[in-house]
Amino acid sequence: MTFEFQVTFDCHDPAALSRFWRDALGYVHPGPPGVEVPEGADPLDAWDEFLERMNVPVEERNTRSALEDPTGKGPRIFFQQVPEAKTVKNRLHLDIRAAPGLRGADRLAALEVECHRLVALGATRVQRFEAEPYVSDGFIVMQDPEGNEFCLD
Repeated sequence: MTFEFQVTFDCHDPAALSRFWRDALGYVHPGPPGVEVPEGADPLDAWDEFLERMNVPVEERNTRSALEDPTGKGPRIFFQQVPEAKTVKNRLHLDIRAAPGLRGADRLAALEVECHRLVALGATRVQRFEAEPYVSDGFIVMQDPEGNEFCLD
């Protein structure tokens, strides 16, 4: 038996971090329950309106956010606000498969293109690891805007 799961990020700014990961992964923000979000509208704006109608205090409106894979294949991603800062390296991280099936110079070139795109979205490049025969085809370690490590693989 298998179970569905979601990946949860502890963070300071759930809306901002979910926007980064939305754009990084091609995921979408789901709309609020019972609300039809018009084509092209930002679901986060719909959430703001929904939370206002529900009388949720302004200071509590950015305590969580979520993303879903529009194809339904990937896990849901949840962002929850926490008071403490990140202090150590992640024990679990995401690998973005930016160059599936590619090897050698083509692979590393594809990773570099994706790295530049993600840096423009707010990520930080940490280190590139070259290919090592029988060990790795090469990858780039990065951090999201709140310092969570992830790899371009």
